[in-house]
Amino acid sequence: MAVFIFLILHWYLSLFGQTFYLHRYGAHKMFSMSPFWEKFFYIFTWVTQGSSYLNARAYAILHRMHHAYSDTEKDPHTPHFFKEVFTMMSHTKNVYNGILHGTMEIEQRFDKNFPVYPKIDKIADHIAVRLSFAGLYILFYLYFATAWWMYLLLPIHFLIGPVQGAVVNWAGHKYGYRNFPGAKDQSKNTLFIDFLMLGELFQNNHHHAGARPNFAAKWWEIDPVYPIIKLFNKLGIIKLIPLKS
Repeated sequence: MAVFIFLILHWYLSLFGQTFYLHRYGAHKMFSMSPFWEKFFYIFTWVTQGSSYLNARAYAILHRMHHAYSDTEKDPHTPHFFKEVFTMMSHTKNVYNGILHGTMEIEQRFDKNFPVYPKIDKIADHIAVRLSFAGLYILFYLYFATAWWMYLLLPIHFLIGPVQGAVVNWAGHKYGYRNFPGAKDQSKNTLFIDFLMLGELFQNNHHHAGARPNFAAKWWEIDPVYPIIKLFNKLGIIKLIPLKS
């Protein structure tokens, strides 16, 4: 039981950091926040992602490329040019590393307006720190696992950030329905209530209105993160940016 509780907590805390901070804040700037809260959620996202930490700048640029070139050959993670998800993940990793290490030419329009904390990145991205997080996951399983097959869940912990991204980009551009069929890409809404990916599987809605903080668009759809965003806005932790009419 402890192993499954740990997996669920790790999954959703890491996913919240990715969708709330890296995606809605870092890549799209759907709201603003003070320097204190910006750094707080930067560190929160690092700690919850652990061994699979994703750099905010590289994530933002990668995601902006995805929107600009969605489901074309320039899209860093469309499922429509790969036979299976692992090849897509490998390609995404190569593009991400090219952005991170400066070996890939970046369009100027993508490379601005995101949180940057080089000192935190230097620690978070260090191989020793990544391996330390992986070691902590293994130690937890050594202490609490009650069957050998539970250890098969460890790769999810090791690669939780990229795994979550792969689920969203593979399923969200292949399976589901479209509220906005006029979109030029092949984005889809996979679930009516996105309990699995905290709203990220409303890809068709999001690609239709990229600046909208609520990824749900119809009355029957539920984005679990949007009520938290409204609460944070009410508490003054963030300030929602009004949508342009």
